[in-house]
Amino acid sequence: MIPVIVPAYAALLTFIYIFLSSKVIRSRVVTRIGIGTGGNRVLERHMRIHANFAEYVPLALLLLAFMEMQGRSAWLLHLLCIALVLARLGHAFALRNEKEIMPLRIASVSTTFVIMAAAGISLIGRALQIG
Repeated sequence: MIPVIVPAYAALLTFIYIFLSSKVIRSRVVTRIGIGTGGNRVLERHMRIHANFAEYVPLALLLLAFMEMQGRSAWLLHLLCIALVLARLGHAFALRNEKEIMPLRIASVSTTFVIMAAAGISLIGRALQIG
């Protein structure tokens, strides 16, 4: 089965990634720091928000795409993908200022982990059914 649902959310997440990348680039231009953070806390914050997105979203999308390829229900895939988009937006919003919104940060990270765990359990469960 060729995935259709997850790629649409991957496309949406691409635009969030580009936005987060542009914040890092703008910070680098303004601070004239080409490599690293140069001790600039704003640049470091932008870099970590971007990096965190880059660290978790690809694996989450891969797991979700595998679920779709295995024929998991459309409503479940939409639910998990929407939750992933909201979690990653929430994480970026929670960390955007030095005074972080800790409850939103925790909820966003927890949601991302729950999505990945649910996908992992689903995939392992399907593999055990077939095996």
